[in-house]
This record gives sequence, C-alpha cells and structure tokens, in this order.
Amino acid sequence: MRFHVSLAEALQQLQKSEDDFAVLFEHGSMRGIIFRPEDIDDQEPHLQDEIYIVLKGSSDFTLENKTVKVGPGDFLFVPAGAEHRFTNFTADLLLWVIFYGEEGGEED
Repeated sequence: MRFHVSLAEALQQLQKSEDDFAVLFEHGSMRGIIFRPEDIDDQEPHLQDEIYIVLKGSSDFTLENKTVKVGPGDFLFVPAGAEHRFTNFTADLLLWVIFYGEEGGEED
C-alpha cells in the first residue's frame, strides 16, 4: 500500500501534467492532489469536502463571501458545493489538496 508522496515527486508529477494539478494518491473516497493555479483560478464547486494546505506562496482566498489572506502552512476547509477561489496569488503558490467523503459532503 502506498502511504508516502514526497514534495519532489509531487512537483515532478505536476510538471508532467497538462493541467494545473496532478492527482498523487487515491484511497477509497480520498484523493491527494498537488495544485498550482496558473493566471486565473477558475475552479468550480466540488462534489466532495476539500482541504487545502498552502505549501508556498500567498494569495487571497474567498469562500462564499468571506476572503482571507493565506500563506505557507495555512489550512483551509471547503465544504462540498461551496464557491471558492484563490485570487491575487503569487506565481509560486503551491497547495496540497485533499478531497474526501461522499458526494454532497459530510454532516456536521
């Protein structure tokens, strides 16, 4: 069973990807992704709950109608179906993304 992905390996996979993200790990409903938005973060709301961990760079992050500044080490939770976006981000913004749970999100 795979249980480890290094940042170096994640960056290699991202470089090979035609997208601004690369799926690195999957187990059941959970997916681990590396994400580096380019120019504009045009993602749509997702079907699963989601966690972001900022590795590098900084950005404004908007969840529904609330915006915060984020930087390395910050943790963000996005419930399934919520509008969210990174804006005003530095060119080096790099994020771990974890999707998990059933479609529609988990109950409180």
